[in-house]
Amino acid sequence: MALYYLWWIAAAVLVGVEMMTGTFYLLVVALACVAGGLVAYTGFDAGWQWGLAAVIEVVGTVVITQWKRKYASQPRLSNNLDVGARVSVLEWRDDDSARVAYRGTQWDAVLDSPATPKREHMVIVDMRGAVLVLGPAPATA
Repeated sequence: MALYYLWWIAAAVLVGVEMMTGTFYLLVVALACVAGGLVAYTGFDAGWQWGLAAVIEVVGTVVITQWKRKYASQPRLSNNLDVGARVSVLEWRDDDSARVAYRGTQWDAVLDSPATPKREHMVIVDMRGAVLVLGPAPATA
């Protein structure tokens, strides 16, 4: 069996494993294996094959790490259906926490920042466990 077939089989296996992990790093290794296989197909010796595969792996890993840092710092959209819902505040406590009425029961709640004004009606902006995080409700017309 020709050596380039082994490179491409390794790439196919790595793509399959990557589909189960979702990290993109194994995809870079698979791409490096494809490049190594192409170099083997053109007739270069094993040193060139491993060298190109190593360069592509290092460059690809750096690119993915930079990409993840850039996009991991952006806030994620919440899939929590409670975010954006209006609540009625039943009482404000001295520590800036509150008791609110929401979905037919009472919940503990905190303000999203110390600068958020306390009002009778607030909006859920996040959840921390079973504690609602409140922000100001938009003015109604």
